[in-house]
Amino acid sequence: MTLSVALRHAFPGFTLDVAFDAPPGLTVLFGRSGSGKTTVVNAVAGLLRPQAGRITVGPRLLCDTAAGVWLPPHRRRLGYVFQEARLFPHLTVRQNLTYGRRFAPRGGAGASFDAVVDMLGIAALLARRPAALSGGEKSRVAIGRALLSAPELLLMDEPLAALDEARKDEILPYLERLRDETRVPILYVSHSVAEVARLATTVVLLQAGRVARIGPAAEVLADPAAAHAIGLREAGAVITARLVAQEDDGLSVLETSAGRLYLPRVDAAIGTPLRVRIHAQDVILSRAAPVGLSALNVLPGVVEAVRLGEGPGALVQMRSGADLILARLTRRSVQALGLVPGVACHAIVKTVSVGRGDIGGV
Repeated sequence: MTLSVALRHAFPGFTLDVAFDAPPGLTVLFGRSGSGKTTVVNAVAGLLRPQAGRITVGPRLLCDTAAGVWLPPHRRRLGYVFQEARLFPHLTVRQNLTYGRRFAPRGGAGASFDAVVDMLGIAALLARRPAALSGGEKSRVAIGRALLSAPELLLMDEPLAALDEARKDEILPYLERLRDETRVPILYVSHSVAEVARLATTVVLLQAGRVARIGPAAEVLADPAAAHAIGLREAGAVITARLVAQEDDGLSVLETSAGRLYLPRVDAAIGTPLRVRIHAQDVILSRAAPVGLSALNVLPGVVEAVRLGEGPGALVQMRSGADLILARLTRRSVQALGLVPGVACHAIVKTVSVGRGDIGGV
């Protein structure tokens, strides 16, 4: 089911003017604070009536200002998960979940209560009240309540923003299951590159109220032209791999389309497909195959694009097998190595530079 959005709305000092189609899967609205992410989600939810726009979810028309169509929020068949869980404090987890079921259409084919509880790992929490839950547990219950309303689209506005890193690490695997195991399309707001790399099927990059880039996560995050909107310190790439071995020295072996990666122990079963985020600042490029290095990860490839910064920096995009890799270098290094599109080179990645939060399910 495809979400189609075209919106224009003027605020004092800021105008939102966006148009995009979000295919099935988890689509992330990504951008810095003030870029218009939450405004888009609120318009889709019906919490904002745009001055001009048209919004459809599959064949259903939610809003068409030209035709005078605007469905109120309660008729849109959407689930909304906010930054705060917003659970009813006087109800148990079970009662909060079944409250969501009240809004499901009778005779609908939504997920069962037991299936949602199992997917989110909250069976042991059903008798508790929200005050006895951690932040990550509250978020999972809020997601479950939204799913049990049998929504046609799930909206998530920075659901991890209020959590510390430990709680984020706790809930990210559940969000991956939500993406992979439900048929409900998800529109997810975030300004965290780590979340985008782990979760996104599609990325809509917003900048100052406009769509700066849209496409698969691996392409958008590795695009040198999008790096400034993303943030140079956070720029990097996402590559796909498969876990093929666990070594006795604590390293895991991942097979990519261009070769093997050795990473600190990945807690997954052999054969598991994974996505790995590699930071651009952690990549070194070499024209010749390097020898005598301590780095274990060397992936061959060909330069696809070079973007020189206004200062001494530069970004080089390299295709390695079926994946794109981004390297942040100096202009001097780019010129000394003669790095231009079409040149063969090798990407060198330190094993310990890839953290646990940089690895997720496909």
